[in-house]
Amino acid sequence: MTARIPTLDIRRFDTDREAFVAELGAAYRQWGFAGISGHGIPQAQIDGAYEVFKAFFALPEETKKRYHVAGGGGARGYTAFGVETAKGAKHFDLKEFWHIGREIPDDSKYREVMPPNLWPTEVPGFREHGYGLYQTLDALGSKVLSALALHIGLPENYFADKTDVGNSILRPIHYPPITADDIPNVRAGAHEDINLITLLVGASAAGLEVRSQQGEWVPFTSEADTIVVNIGDMLQRLTNHVYPSTTHRVTNPPGEAARKPRYSVPFFLHPNPDFVIDVLPSTVTADNPSRYPEPITAQGYLEERLREIKLK
Repeated sequence: MTARIPTLDIRRFDTDREAFVAELGAAYRQWGFAGISGHGIPQAQIDGAYEVFKAFFALPEETKKRYHVAGGGGARGYTAFGVETAKGAKHFDLKEFWHIGREIPDDSKYREVMPPNLWPTEVPGFREHGYGLYQTLDALGSKVLSALALHIGLPENYFADKTDVGNSILRPIHYPPITADDIPNVRAGAHEDINLITLLVGASAAGLEVRSQQGEWVPFTSEADTIVVNIGDMLQRLTNHVYPSTTHRVTNPPGEAARKPRYSVPFFLHPNPDFVIDVLPSTVTADNPSRYPEPITAQGYLEERLREIKLK
């Protein structure tokens, strides 16, 4: 019997903090993944966002491509089908996507690396729904980081001033219907995420699989009211692998299910661009010596990884 990835009610952070933090920390140490329920995000907000995202992806190709930013590494706007390729993979992923970033003033010191958002005028409500969901998931992610900070002996608010202008991304994804049976590509090749944590809200179909520490692929299709939250490479590096960034993928469904599109909306929570990712002293022990003697800024690390996945 395959072990199940735990789902935990985040309301317990306020009512049963010590036990919740211990259970959440244990889930992430083992899996790098957990389900978060009791998050309080109204289903109507999630549904409204999905509706505008689906409306955008249904637009003609030439319309969508007007929102591609040449040379932008996919940081904002539209990235077409057949571009992103998982690190080390031979074949591109079967998806197209859009990126919404943080709204910051033009005179911000981060403007050079955090460009303004694009908003498709063809889809009424896209900005309102898209950025509304961005802000909601940003707040939920901050709460998860507070619990993880406590679990490794840091102050609850450790991440607050390190992510308040984080270069975080909301990524609505469309996986079109698969019309051929023998293609070598998959919807999303096996990969790890770049950022601190990822929050995945309301994926419309099964397909997400997580590789266990024993090397087994474990399906993780969450309940409707559960948000999947996983550790990214930046947090793995910061915590000296106490929290593993687990390999995961989105498989192609069998038979007729492959003829249906799949939509998902991950939120990639990043630190502020100038945050220095340096192994936390509290995570270095005799059994777990520091794996990263050289610190790196969040922006430097991001650019390195974007080149590896063919976005830069």
